[in-house]
Amino acid sequence: MAARLDRIVVVDIEATCWEGEPPPGQVREIIEVGVCVLNVGTLERGERVSLLVRPTRSEVSPFCTTLTTLTADQVAAGRPFTETCAEIGKRFSARERCWASWGDFDRKVFAEQCDRESVPYPFGPTHLNVKTLHGLAHSLPHEIGMMAAIAQTSRKHDGTHHRGHDDAWNIAGLLAAILAAARGWPSDRGGI
Repeated sequence: MAARLDRIVVVDIEATCWEGEPPPGQVREIIEVGVCVLNVGTLERGERVSLLVRPTRSEVSPFCTTLTTLTADQVAAGRPFTETCAEIGKRFSARERCWASWGDFDRKVFAEQCDRESVPYPFGPTHLNVKTLHGLAHSLPHEIGMMAAIAQTSRKHDGTHHRGHDDAWNIAGLLAAILAAARGWPSDRGGI
């Protein structure tokens, strides 16, 4: 089945992380899924959604809290990964639509965790790598990070960097600007 292209489900994840290798017995786990749905027709961004996920095989390190602002107590109150995936599939029709992220990290981490925990993958097969698309649209010699792309396009980051819902919002804005340019629209169309 071909993906519906009326909306793009923009996703940004935060995962447990450490300054070096994970401590023995711990693995990288998703602790937040940020979602912002982009209306393809109007290029308007929907609400910022933060879904906190309770880790079961790792702990939130001080390094992770410094990076993401998420604490162990906050994510302990999150929902199980299985429930989060089910909500993404149902609430955003993510299996039927194109979904996007900045780079391929989010796609890989989702696939790895779904495989490891035998959880149905919440997305359809059509993934849009906005990092690559941005590099191509701006004739860059290589891909750049989201914050560099925001600076390059004279935009301002809205929210807290490394919080899933804020980064998803900003990625959706960068994607909307690329689509606006492709259509010959002004970059401020649709509140982007």
